[in-house]
Amino acid sequence: MTGKMRETRKQAESTCPACKHPVSTEIKRHKTLGVFVPLWGPGPCHNPDCAAYEPARRRPKARA
Repeated sequence: MTGKMRETRKQAESTCPACKHPVSTEIKRHKTLGVFVPLWGPGPCHNPDCAAYEPARRRPKARA
């Protein structure tokens, strides 16, 4: 059973380079050989006192 178990805890937490506060992880994707591959990276900083501050974005509505 150990061979089928996956590691689910966080490996590392990203921080804002300007204010050093933790930021969320953002998933982007790119296409490689016809398949979309996920890329995990740091998200925008939501600290209002930071120089790199980005206000929260609205998510687009899901298609029906």
